[in-house]
Order: sequence, then C-alpha cells, then structure tokens
Amino acid sequence: MTKPFRGVVNLDIRDSVPDWAPYEQPKAPPGSPNILYIVLDDVGFGAMSCYGGPIDTPNIDRIAANGLRYGQWHTTALCSPTRSCLLTGRNHTTNGMACISECAVGFPGANGHIPPECATLGEILVERGYSTAHVGKWHLCAEDEMNLASTKHNWPVARGFERFYGFLGAETSQWYPDLVHDNHPVEQPAMPEDGYHFSVDITDKALEFIGDVKAIAPERPVFMYYAPGCAHAPHQAPREWIDRYRGRFDEGYEVMREQTMARQKDIGLIPKNTELPSLNPIGTPESRTGPGGEQFPPLDYTRPWDTLSEDEQRLFARMAEVYAGFLSHCDDQIGRLLDYLEATEQLDNTIIVVVSDNGASGEGGPDGSVNENKIANSVPDDLAENLAMIDDLGSTKTYNHYPNGWAMAFNAPFKMWKRYSFNGGTCDPCVISWPAGIAARGETRDQYHHAVDVVPTLLDCIGIELPDTVKGHTQHPIEGVSMRYSFDSENIPTAKHTQFYSMLGSRGIWHDGWKAVTTHPTLSGWGHFNEDNWELYNTQEDRAEMHDLAAEEPGRLAELVGLWFHEAGAHQALPLDDRSGVEIITTPRPQLAPPRNRYVYRPGGAEVPESVAVNVRNRSYSIGALVDLPGPGAAGVLFSHGGRFGGHALYIKENRLHYVYNFLGSEEQRISATVDLPTGENLILAASFDRDDGDPSGIAQGALSLYHGDRKVGEGRIRTQPGKFSIAGEGLNVGRDGADAVTDDYPGTRPWTFTGGTLHRVAVDVSGEPFVDLEREAAAMLSRE
Repeated sequence: MTKPFRGVVNLDIRDSVPDWAPYEQPKAPPGSPNILYIVLDDVGFGAMSCYGGPIDTPNIDRIAANGLRYGQWHTTALCSPTRSCLLTGRNHTTNGMACISECAVGFPGANGHIPPECATLGEILVERGYSTAHVGKWHLCAEDEMNLASTKHNWPVARGFERFYGFLGAETSQWYPDLVHDNHPVEQPAMPEDGYHFSVDITDKALEFIGDVKAIAPERPVFMYYAPGCAHAPHQAPREWIDRYRGRFDEGYEVMREQTMARQKDIGLIPKNTELPSLNPIGTPESRTGPGGEQFPPLDYTRPWDTLSEDEQRLFARMAEVYAGFLSHCDDQIGRLLDYLEATEQLDNTIIVVVSDNGASGEGGPDGSVNENKIANSVPDDLAENLAMIDDLGSTKTYNHYPNGWAMAFNAPFKMWKRYSFNGGTCDPCVISWPAGIAARGETRDQYHHAVDVVPTLLDCIGIELPDTVKGHTQHPIEGVSMRYSFDSENIPTAKHTQFYSMLGSRGIWHDGWKAVTTHPTLSGWGHFNEDNWELYNTQEDRAEMHDLAAEEPGRLAELVGLWFHEAGAHQALPLDDRSGVEIITTPRPQLAPPRNRYVYRPGGAEVPESVAVNVRNRSYSIGALVDLPGPGAAGVLFSHGGRFGGHALYIKENRLHYVYNFLGSEEQRISATVDLPTGENLILAASFDRDDGDPSGIAQGALSLYHGDRKVGEGRIRTQPGKFSIAGEGLNVGRDGADAVTDDYPGTRPWTFTGGTLHRVAVDVSGEPFVDLEREAAAMLSRE
C-alpha cells in the first residue's frame, strides 16, 4: 500500500518539508530470515536416505539433522497443481490448476492461470523488503503463454520474482535445457562435453543472485525459490554419479520396498504395524474393466520382478541406478548452497524448506523407456533397442524413464504413484530447518499437513500477514494453516482438520485422521463418477491404506464422501476430467494466432516453441527455402524442428541438399539429392512430403522428394511421428539447429549455422494441396507474409 505524502509543499523549497516515506524502497524488519525453498520433482516418500530410502542424499540429510522431518505432509499428486499451492497457500483448483498448465481446460478450476487474487509468496515478500529470485522449473503458466509473442503476465518475473533463470514448462533436458533468463530465452553457457549440467548451472545462478544482493545490502533478506528439474524425467546425470549405484538395485523393486519400509519403521517415520500393499492394488488389465467395458490403463500395470527376463531385470536395475545418481547429483548441488550460506554466516537465520511436488512417477509404464517421447507418441519401446542403449542411459543419447515398479519402491510404503489420491501420489517428503527459530534438531513430526500450509507457515515465521490487496487485487483468503506450532513439539495435535484431493479422475478426502479415496484409474476415460468405488482408511493407524473399513463404517464413509462434494464445490474442483492424455492435450484452447496453411520464418531470433510452430503431424507438407548461392561453398542448416529424440531438418552438406526425418530417435530417415546445388540468386531449395492416401494410422507414410526449383533431385519414403517431436524444448529454428540436434550428419560444428550464401526465409506449407508446379507454389508461399 502506497503511503500518503505527509510533508509540506510551499512556493519556496526553503519553506517546504520533504517526506521520503512514500518513495523509499520497502525494508524488511531487522533480523528477518532468508528463505530457501527447495522444490524437488517426482521424488517419492521412500527415495531419500533421510526418509529410509536407498538413495544417498547427505546434504538433505544434513538439513533434516538440523531441523524437522515430516511424516504426514501431502501434495496434490501432480506438479503444476502442487507448485501453485506451494507458492500461494491456496488449493490447486482455487488457483485454476486442476492439472498441469499444458492441460488447461476452460473452467474456473482448471484454466491454467493463477488468478491475481491468489498472490504468490514472491509477490507478497517483494513488497515487504525481500529480494526474490527463482531458478529452475516454473510450470505455472499456460502453454499458449510460453513464447515471446505472448503476454508475460504469468512468467516468474511478473509473479513476484525479480530474477529468474530456468525453464517454463513441465520438464527439460538436463544436458540441453530450454533456458529462459528473466523474460527472454538464452543459450546455455556451455555444452555437456565441457561439463555442463542443468543442476549445476542453476546452482551457479542461485549463488550469483544471492551474492549480488548481499554484496550491496548484507542485511536484506532473500527469498530463493530453487526448483531443479530433478528427479523428473528425463533422468540424466554425469556417469560417475550413476555408477556409484552399480548393483544396488539388482534385487528388484519388491525387495527394495521391503528394505525401505523396514528402515522407515526403525527411524520412527511410520507406525510399526505398517504393511506393504500389493504391486497392483487397484487392478490390472486382466482383472478390471471400466463401467462401459473400457480397458484398465495398461501403463498403470506393474510387472512382478520374478516375471522379468534376465535382460529385463538388468535393464530395469540400470534405470533405477540412473535415477538414483540423478538425485544424488542434485543433492550435491544443494550442498553447494548450504556451504555458501554457512561460509557467509547466513545459514542459522535461513528458513530452509525441502519438499517434493508429488510422489514418484509411474509415467514410464511397465517397461520404462529410453525415449519418453515414444510414450507421448503411443509408440511402444523395443526391448532389444533399449538393451542396446543400456550403457547410454542417463547420457545425452537417451531421454529415459524407469518402469513403474520403481515408482512403487520409491514411494514405499505406499501404493500407487504420482496422479493418484492414494498416499503414493500425495504423501511426500517435507524437511524444514531454521536454526535461529527451531530448537528441535533431527526430530520427526507426525502432524498431518499439505502443500497449502507452507505459505502460511513462512508468513507466520517472519511475522507477515496476508495483505488485503496485492497489486490492487483484493486477495482470496489463504486456505492453508500454519505449521509453526509443530516446531515446538511432536505431541501437539495437528491444527489441520480437512483436506480434499482431486486429480485426473482420482479423488480423496482426509478429515481428522480418516480418509476416503476412490479407486478410479486416472486418465482412463471411464467417467461414470457416481459409480466410483470409495474406500475408507484410518490413516493414523494404517498409513499405507491397506485395510478398507468402508463395510464396517458405512456412515463415516458417507459423511466423508459428502464432505468431498462440499469441498469440491467450495474450491471449484468440478467438472472432473479423467480423459486420456491425448484427449486432454488435444483439447481446443485459446491461441494467439489461429493455425494457417503457410508459415514463414526468417533466420535469426529465438527458437519457436513447438506449441506455436507449424504442425506437420499426420499430413502432407512442403518446406521451401529461398537462398542466394554465389558459389559451391554453402553448408549448414536451412530448417530444423525438434531434436535427437524426434524431429526433421533440411540442410546442405558437400554441395548437396539433404533432408532427414528422425523418427523418435530410433531411425534417421535421410534423403539426399543426387546432383550438386545450383548457383545464383533467389533459388528455391525444397522438400515435399506426400502422405499416402487412405493411411488410417497416426504414423503417416509417404514419399519425400527434394527439389531445386521445380526439378526433382532426390526421393525416398519416410514415416512420420503421430505426436509432438519433443515433450519439452527443441522447437523450430531457421538457419541453424539447437544444441540437441536432429542429426549428427550436419557439416561443421554446433549450431551448424548456414554459411556460404544468404538464407532469406523458409516457408512451410501444410495446406494439403499437392504440388503441380513446385517452383510456382513455393515462390507463392514464400511471398505470403
């Protein structure tokens, strides 16, 4: 709130009295603590060593030893929704984040935009004298806003963070990240062969951002939101970190679950009577179908370890080693932050919160993947191909994810995983340390809490109340409760009484120790929500949700189901959406510019994200480049879209025109011209794909022809991907290719810029009309701006 001017203004300044109060920068009260918010990704309850898990995390253990570890802290079961809770203190559907931001639908609870009435912690603190910065994953703006032509209203710098360095979407390559610095895309500062890794890069930036503030104003508190991509797929880490776990997972995920649960009991994290649920607690494709005969989601089936072949066991174990090395490497970067705070005498008065945004991920399905984009394209992995790449897992050559048996293991002792309202999706690690404000050291807390409770806890710790208005917007009340009371004793009853859950058709409600939850498979398309089977658990005694008491307590169950509907109505959680991932992703959404038949791109400028680039999927298309070639020395990329794990490119090498379609990283389909390039001005070099008529599959096949003007100079057959070229990053470029290139066949070195001539522009035609006169048609499309 702007302060009124209370000075005196007269004709002569000598007779006037100044008042600087309305113009001064806000200053936090002396002694205000720093806040370091560490938000991990897809790290289950039973993964880290301080939670009894098999993965070494000595630096997070160090935070836990200096503070508190919570055994009943919960999330929404998915990333964007939880992150919205963690930054606003409101429920995910109040924030418009019923699902991840890329899957927004046009309803109040699921529109993918956090309303200004739900201010973030950064927006609150920046007006109270804090410097704020965010590094890493954002994932809190709709996909149509993740580009340079869009509004930046929901980018980090507009939502309370004065500095930002990271990525906007759900995931990114750890070797070749999709980087944004403040409000613009940037190239990574180094390459993997030079030692680059995203976790190291963002840690460098975090230290820089904090140091920049403290060098000028040592007493000014800093709110650092540190959100590494770890341990979300792709699981990628330096080889030496992965190899530390060689052989550690050879006994399989079922044995690992038992071992983890035993350690959790020994350290007092879970009740001694806790039991392990089965590997497939809500059904299998053979045992269960939907109300209309729909198939049980095949990706939600877990294969027992003893049914795997020796080769499968060897591959699956290596995938777990990669995940473990990834998390340990990230922990090492967290150690750099701790060392810096300790060396600069800031550690004692820094509130450190370490959480995961949901449980471990089952998105790898029963078999895992060396290229997660295959799952997104509904193309199954091939065991022989995956085994051939076992030594490349975690490297630049793979975009890997483990099988869902490891999700069950890393969520031990719970059942199911990310996306589900069972504890496997929602009960996650939470560690809080504040030496200057918490007397307890190394203790465990059993009070029930949720992601919405962290913001009120932090505001309580620093003595700030939610203002009535932020940036002129009247604020929606915070829906969480402060956890600060739990700092004092483990015996204080929980201050929370009710928490509802709703995610992709899965539903749950917790109230005073009792939980009702549905067995509805997520993303199943089953619908018929009124026919859902609800189970009832006493979670204070039955933490793993093993003993369904619905038959013994029908009245209590009915009361809780009614309470769910009350909470869902109060927090705008309807309508429910359990459609398949493909259906949700292809839902029509607002677009800044409608799709068109011809797209024109010029060299220079930022990479165009795939979400707003020309869409050539399952259709005929042509790519034409208008160039001047004064002589035979031209080389490099004319056009590229996608990368190593799926994409296509038009390029020049050895005075010949080439086109490559990289099918999901499995097959480079390359067509080369049979004659040398012409010379001259305003030449058209083109590639044209003619999809076979009547092809009913999503994997289109057809002839790809190369042209110099209207002269055909090369031809071959290709098949094209039914889905996106990439899950994240690796968009469209003209005159170069991104760091993670479509092919290794390019001449020269990264970024394989076009040289030896002038590239004026590239046009892509997706009108579907066949070329009669390619030169005329290409010239026409190149002239349309």
